[in-house]
Amino acid sequence: MPFVELFVPKGSLDQERREKIGGRLVSEVMLAEGAPDTEAARSISWLVVNEIDAWFVGGRQLPAGEKPKYVVRVGVPAGSMNDDKRADIVRRVTRVLADADADPARFAQPAAAWVHINEIPEGNWGACGEIVRIEDIAALVTSG
Repeated sequence: MPFVELFVPKGSLDQERREKIGGRLVSEVMLAEGAPDTEAARSISWLVVNEIDAWFVGGRQLPAGEKPKYVVRVGVPAGSMNDDKRADIVRRVTRVLADADADPARFAQPAAAWVHINEIPEGNWGACGEIVRIEDIAALVTSG
């Protein structure tokens, strides 16, 4: 199940754009992962929005009002991905961002958004004070 972090310059997301992105981003990653659409799966699929005070590109701080840049980190259990799933996540995340933007064509350029897929090694995911293994996650999401 994904843990998604969205990084964006502070003040660049109005409420409408925030809701467009927030309402779809995790769902799209879940689809790409092949996760079941169950209440249990949704309950452990999170999105955190980080609005950054200072955003620099090439040593230059982005001026206020410039079109926002995005970094999206998607954390998933190692062993749950293959190249097709990774590519699908990148496509889906980019589409969600573009669909919420006034200039969707700019997402064809690498300077608009980066997507990082972090595969958390087995034994490095924990909840309830214990290590959670991929089979534990699979059992949870398929039982609920």
